[in-house]
Amino acid sequence: MGVFAFFLTCAKRKKKEEQDKMSEMSEKPVLQTTANPESFLKRRKSLEEIKAQRAARAEQQKKKQKDTKQIIFKRAEEYVRGYRKAAHDQMRMKRTAKNTGDLCVEGESKIALVIRIRGVSDVAPKTKKILNLLRLRQIHNAVFVRLNEATVANLRLIEPYITYGIPNQKTISDLIYKRGFGKVNKLRVGLADNKIVADNLGKNNLICVEDIIHEISTCGPHFKEANNFLWPFKLSAPLGGFKQKIKHFSDGGDYGDRAELINDFAQKMI
Repeated sequence: MGVFAFFLTCAKRKKKEEQDKMSEMSEKPVLQTTANPESFLKRRKSLEEIKAQRAARAEQQKKKQKDTKQIIFKRAEEYVRGYRKAAHDQMRMKRTAKNTGDLCVEGESKIALVIRIRGVSDVAPKTKKILNLLRLRQIHNAVFVRLNEATVANLRLIEPYITYGIPNQKTISDLIYKRGFGKVNKLRVGLADNKIVADNLGKNNLICVEDIIHEISTCGPHFKEANNFLWPFKLSAPLGGFKQKIKHFSDGGDYGDRAELINDFAQKMI
Protein backbone atom coordinates (compact mmCIF):
# COMPACT_ATOMS: atom_id res chain seq x y z
CA MET A 1 0.00 0.00 0.00
CA GLY A 2 2.92 2.33 0.63
CA VAL A 3 4.14 2.07 -2.97
CA PHE A 4 0.67 2.75 -4.35
CA ALA A 5 0.27 5.84 -2.16
CA PHE A 6 3.68 7.12 -3.36
CA PHE A 7 2.72 6.87 -7.06
CA LEU A 8 -0.65 8.47 -6.41
CA THR A 9 1.01 11.38 -4.64
CA CYS A 10 3.45 11.87 -7.56
CA ALA A 11 0.60 11.89 -10.07
CA LYS A 12 -1.33 14.50 -8.09
CA ARG A 13 1.76 16.66 -7.77
CA LYS A 14 2.45 16.48 -11.53
CA LYS A 15 -1.15 17.37 -12.36
CA LYS A 16 -1.00 20.35 -10.02
CA GLU A 17 2.23 21.60 -11.66
CA GLU A 18 0.60 21.43 -15.09
CA GLN A 19 -2.41 23.40 -13.86
CA ASP A 20 -0.17 26.06 -12.33
CA LYS A 21 1.77 26.34 -15.59
CA MET A 22 -1.42 26.79 -17.62
CA SER A 23 -2.68 29.46 -15.25
CA GLU A 24 0.60 31.36 -15.54
CA MET A 25 0.42 31.29 -19.33
CA SER A 26 -3.14 32.57 -19.28
CA GLU A 27 -2.17 35.45 -17.02
CA LYS A 28 0.60 36.70 -19.39
CA PRO A 29 -0.42 39.76 -21.50
CA VAL A 30 -1.15 39.00 -25.16
CA LEU A 31 0.72 41.15 -27.68
CA GLN A 32 -1.74 43.09 -29.77
CA THR A 33 -0.97 43.09 -33.55
CA THR A 34 -2.13 45.90 -35.72
CA ALA A 35 -4.82 45.03 -38.23
CA ASN A 36 -3.10 46.89 -41.16
CA PRO A 37 0.67 46.94 -40.80
CA GLU A 38 2.73 49.18 -43.08
CA SER A 39 3.90 46.29 -45.32
CA PHE A 40 0.33 45.17 -45.86
CA LEU A 41 -0.75 48.70 -46.79
CA LYS A 42 2.08 49.02 -49.31
CA ARG A 43 1.21 45.67 -50.87
CA ARG A 44 -2.45 46.59 -51.13
CA LYS A 45 -1.57 49.92 -52.74
CA SER A 46 0.69 48.27 -55.32
CA LEU A 47 -2.03 45.70 -56.13
CA GLU A 48 -4.56 48.48 -56.62
CA GLU A 49 -2.16 50.30 -58.97
CA ILE A 50 -1.58 47.11 -61.00
CA LYS A 51 -5.33 46.53 -61.20
CA ALA A 52 -5.91 50.08 -62.39
CA GLN A 53 -3.17 49.74 -65.04
CA ARG A 54 -4.68 46.48 -66.30
CA ALA A 55 -8.11 48.05 -66.51
CA ALA A 56 -6.69 51.01 -68.45
CA ARG A 57 -4.87 48.73 -70.86
CA ALA A 58 -7.99 46.62 -71.37
CA GLU A 59 -10.05 49.73 -72.09
CA GLN A 60 -7.41 51.01 -74.50
CA GLN A 61 -7.26 47.63 -76.27
CA LYS A 62 -11.04 47.53 -76.52
CA LYS A 63 -11.10 51.01 -78.07
CA LYS A 64 -8.32 50.06 -80.48
CA GLN A 65 -10.21 46.94 -81.60
CA LYS A 66 -13.35 49.00 -82.15
CA ASP A 67 -11.45 51.54 -84.26
CA THR A 68 -9.80 48.73 -86.25
CA LYS A 69 -13.18 47.15 -87.00
CA GLN A 70 -14.47 50.46 -88.33
CA ILE A 71 -11.40 50.82 -90.55
CA ILE A 72 -11.84 47.25 -91.85
CA PHE A 73 -15.52 47.86 -92.69
CA LYS A 74 -14.70 51.10 -94.50
CA ARG A 75 -11.93 49.43 -96.51
CA ALA A 76 -14.19 46.50 -97.43
CA GLU A 77 -16.86 48.91 -98.67
CA GLU A 78 -14.29 50.80 -100.75
CA TYR A 79 -12.98 47.55 -102.25
CA VAL A 80 -16.51 46.40 -103.20
CA ARG A 81 -17.26 49.76 -104.82
CA GLY A 82 -13.99 49.54 -106.75
CA TYR A 83 -14.71 45.99 -107.97
CA ARG A 84 -18.20 46.97 -109.11
CA LYS A 85 -16.96 50.11 -110.84
CA ALA A 86 -14.26 48.14 -112.70
CA ALA A 87 -16.79 45.52 -113.85
CA HIS A 88 -19.23 48.27 -114.92
CA ASP A 89 -16.53 50.13 -116.85
CA GLN A 90 -15.45 46.93 -118.60
CA MET A 91 -19.02 46.14 -119.59
CA ARG A 92 -19.56 49.70 -120.83
CA MET A 93 -16.41 49.58 -122.95
CA LYS A 94 -17.46 46.27 -124.53
CA ARG A 95 -20.94 47.63 -125.28
CA THR A 96 -19.50 50.80 -126.80
CA ALA A 97 -17.05 48.81 -128.94
CA LYS A 98 -19.85 46.56 -130.16
CA ASN A 99 -22.08 49.47 -131.09
CA THR A 100 -19.29 51.23 -132.99
CA GLY A 101 -17.99 48.06 -134.63
CA ASP A 102 -14.64 48.21 -132.85
CA LEU A 103 -12.82 45.65 -130.74
CA CYS A 104 -12.43 45.91 -126.97
CA VAL A 105 -9.09 44.42 -125.93
CA GLU A 106 -8.73 43.85 -122.21
CA GLY A 107 -5.48 44.70 -120.51
CA GLU A 108 -3.02 41.93 -119.75
CA SER A 109 -3.31 40.37 -116.33
CA LYS A 110 -0.49 40.92 -113.88
CA ILE A 111 -0.96 37.70 -111.91
CA ALA A 112 -1.67 34.05 -112.62
CA LEU A 113 -3.04 31.17 -110.60
CA VAL A 114 -0.76 28.13 -110.98
CA ILE A 115 -1.92 24.64 -109.95
CA ARG A 116 0.29 21.57 -109.94
CA ILE A 117 -1.50 18.56 -111.48
CA ARG A 118 1.27 15.95 -111.66
CA GLY A 119 3.40 14.27 -108.98
CA VAL A 120 7.13 13.71 -108.56
CA SER A 121 7.49 10.75 -110.92
CA ASP A 122 10.17 11.29 -113.61
CA VAL A 123 10.75 14.94 -112.77
CA ALA A 124 13.93 16.45 -114.21
CA PRO A 125 16.22 18.24 -111.69
CA LYS A 126 15.74 21.64 -113.35
CA THR A 127 11.97 21.22 -113.44
CA LYS A 128 11.94 20.12 -109.81
CA LYS A 129 13.99 23.16 -108.81
CA ILE A 130 11.58 25.54 -110.55
CA LEU A 131 8.59 23.83 -108.91
CA ASN A 132 10.25 24.26 -105.52
CA LEU A 133 10.99 27.92 -106.25
CA LEU A 134 7.32 28.46 -107.01
CA ARG A 135 6.42 26.55 -103.80
CA LEU A 136 4.61 23.84 -105.79
CA ARG A 137 6.09 20.94 -103.84
CA GLN A 138 3.04 18.67 -103.85
CA ILE A 139 0.36 17.64 -106.31
CA HIS A 140 -2.78 19.87 -106.21
CA ASN A 141 -0.81 22.75 -104.65
CA ALA A 142 -1.78 26.19 -105.94
CA VAL A 143 -0.05 29.59 -105.72
CA PHE A 144 -0.39 33.08 -107.14
CA VAL A 145 2.47 34.23 -109.37
CA ARG A 146 3.28 37.73 -110.59
CA LEU A 147 3.62 37.61 -114.37
CA ASN A 148 6.82 38.98 -115.89
CA GLU A 149 9.35 37.79 -118.43
CA ALA A 150 11.19 35.53 -115.97
CA THR A 151 8.11 33.88 -114.43
CA VAL A 152 6.50 33.30 -117.84
CA ALA A 153 9.69 31.57 -119.02
CA ASN A 154 9.68 29.36 -115.91
CA LEU A 155 6.03 28.47 -116.44
CA ARG A 156 6.84 27.38 -119.97
CA LEU A 157 9.59 25.08 -118.69
CA ILE A 158 7.36 23.31 -116.16
CA GLU A 159 4.17 23.44 -118.26
CA PRO A 160 3.66 19.62 -118.46
CA TYR A 161 3.31 19.51 -114.66
CA ILE A 162 1.00 22.49 -114.09
CA THR A 163 -2.06 24.27 -115.34
CA TYR A 164 -2.45 28.02 -114.97
CA GLY A 165 -4.54 30.96 -116.01
CA ILE A 166 -5.91 34.36 -115.05
CA PRO A 167 -7.96 34.27 -111.81
CA ASN A 168 -10.90 36.56 -111.25
CA GLN A 169 -11.73 38.30 -107.99
CA LYS A 170 -14.22 35.61 -106.91
CA THR A 171 -11.68 32.80 -107.33
CA ILE A 172 -9.06 34.73 -105.36
CA SER A 173 -11.56 35.44 -102.59
CA ASP A 174 -12.80 31.83 -102.41
CA LEU A 175 -9.26 30.43 -102.30
CA ILE A 176 -8.18 32.70 -99.46
CA TYR A 177 -11.37 32.40 -97.41
CA LYS A 178 -11.94 28.65 -97.90
CA ARG A 179 -8.42 27.29 -98.34
CA GLY A 180 -6.25 30.10 -96.99
CA PHE A 181 -3.59 29.60 -94.33
CA GLY A 182 -0.90 31.99 -93.19
CA LYS A 183 2.76 31.42 -92.43
CA VAL A 184 3.49 32.46 -88.84
CA ASN A 185 6.93 31.58 -87.47
CA LYS A 186 7.25 28.95 -90.23
CA LEU A 187 4.00 27.32 -89.07
CA ARG A 188 0.76 26.83 -91.03
CA VAL A 189 -1.89 28.87 -89.22
CA GLY A 190 -5.53 29.29 -90.27
CA LEU A 191 -6.79 32.80 -91.05
CA ALA A 192 -9.50 32.64 -88.40
CA ASP A 193 -8.90 36.18 -87.13
CA ASN A 194 -7.83 39.46 -88.71
CA LYS A 195 -5.42 39.92 -85.81
CA ILE A 196 -3.16 37.24 -87.35
CA VAL A 197 -2.95 39.32 -90.53
CA ALA A 198 -2.41 42.58 -88.63
CA ASP A 199 0.37 41.13 -86.48
CA ASN A 200 2.31 39.81 -89.48
CA LEU A 201 1.49 42.31 -92.25
CA GLY A 202 0.51 45.41 -90.28
CA LYS A 203 3.79 47.12 -91.18
CA ASN A 204 2.67 46.92 -94.83
CA ASN A 205 -0.73 48.47 -94.02
CA LEU A 206 -2.47 45.10 -94.44
CA ILE A 207 -4.67 44.52 -91.39
CA CYS A 208 -7.38 42.12 -92.56
CA VAL A 209 -8.10 39.31 -95.00
CA GLU A 210 -9.86 41.71 -97.38
CA ASP A 211 -6.62 43.70 -97.63
CA ILE A 212 -4.78 40.54 -98.74
CA ILE A 213 -7.47 39.75 -101.33
CA HIS A 214 -7.30 43.29 -102.70
CA GLU A 215 -3.50 43.28 -102.76
CA ILE A 216 -3.41 39.97 -104.65
CA SER A 217 -6.17 40.79 -107.14
CA THR A 218 -4.72 44.23 -107.99
CA CYS A 219 -1.06 43.10 -107.78
CA GLY A 220 -0.37 46.01 -105.44
CA PRO A 221 2.97 47.29 -104.13
CA HIS A 222 2.97 44.72 -101.29
CA PHE A 223 2.01 41.75 -103.44
CA LYS A 224 5.24 39.93 -102.60
CA GLU A 225 4.75 40.22 -98.82
CA ALA A 226 1.08 39.21 -98.99
CA ASN A 227 1.76 36.27 -101.32
CA ASN A 228 4.68 35.01 -99.22
CA PHE A 229 2.52 35.21 -96.10
CA LEU A 230 -0.05 32.89 -97.70
CA TRP A 231 0.77 29.21 -97.38
CA PRO A 232 0.48 27.33 -100.73
CA PHE A 233 -3.14 26.29 -101.16
CA LYS A 234 -3.80 22.57 -100.75
CA LEU A 235 -6.67 21.77 -103.09
CA SER A 236 -8.68 18.61 -103.65
CA ALA A 237 -8.81 16.55 -106.83
CA PRO A 238 -11.14 18.24 -109.37
CA LEU A 239 -14.77 17.22 -109.28
CA GLY A 240 -15.20 14.75 -112.15
CA GLY A 241 -11.49 14.01 -112.35
CA PHE A 242 -8.87 14.93 -114.95
CA LYS A 243 -9.19 14.32 -118.67
CA GLN A 244 -5.65 13.56 -119.82
CA LYS A 245 -2.72 14.93 -117.87
CA ILE A 246 -0.22 14.14 -120.61
CA LYS A 247 -2.00 16.33 -123.17
CA HIS A 248 -2.07 20.10 -123.47
CA PHE A 249 -5.30 21.91 -122.63
CA SER A 250 -5.61 23.15 -126.22
CA ASP A 251 -5.48 19.50 -127.38
CA GLY A 252 -8.21 18.37 -125.01
CA GLY A 253 -5.90 17.60 -122.07
CA ASP A 254 -5.26 19.21 -118.71
CA TYR A 255 -1.86 20.88 -118.52
CA GLY A 256 -0.91 24.30 -119.84
CA ASP A 257 -2.49 27.73 -120.12
CA ARG A 258 -6.26 27.91 -119.58
CA ALA A 259 -6.58 31.72 -119.53
CA GLU A 260 -9.91 32.68 -117.87
CA LEU A 261 -11.10 29.05 -117.84
CA ILE A 262 -8.80 28.42 -114.89
CA ASN A 263 -11.57 29.86 -112.70
CA ASP A 264 -14.01 27.04 -113.51
CA PHE A 265 -11.25 24.47 -112.99
CA ALA A 266 -10.24 26.00 -109.63
CA GLN A 267 -13.84 26.04 -108.39
CA LYS A 268 -13.96 22.25 -108.91
CA MET A 269 -10.91 21.85 -106.65
CA ILE A 270 -11.80 24.23 -103.82
